[in-house]
Amino acid sequence: MRRIILTSSLLLALSATAMASQVYKWVDAQGVTHFGSQPPQGQEATSINTSAAPPKAAEQEAEPVPTFESIADPEQAAFDKKAKEEVAAKEAERKKYCEDVRTNLAQLENNPRIRVEEKGEVRRLSEEERQQRIADAKAAIAENCK
Repeated sequence: MRRIILTSSLLLALSATAMASQVYKWVDAQGVTHFGSQPPQGQEATSINTSAAPPKAAEQEAEPVPTFESIADPEQAAFDKKAKEEVAAKEAERKKYCEDVRTNLAQLENNPRIRVEEKGEVRRLSEEERQQRIADAKAAIAENCK
């Protein structure tokens, strides 16, 4: 039974590419673009590759289209650019903070014997202090990290 389902699924998946037909693109005398499965008689038509998937939006690294305001006011464009840089810097700082808090939380949870240095002295955290720091770290992660 399993073999039949697997074979049927494989044939179904492969049939979609086998049934794909050639697509042609051409422009008529009025400048209108047409698409069809048959090329027109007496006109030049280009073949379109239909087997390739279109690129994803995340993969396209297109420059943002300038808006009317940014073209009309370069000072505003400079301000917008500075604001975006500040936001990016704060986001990087937040990611670093979250990474540090998660690392500390892992250390606190996995090691019952945590030593801290306070005022030049090294001492071991009590279990209550350790649990309080675990709770604080979890709260910080919930509040600041996505």
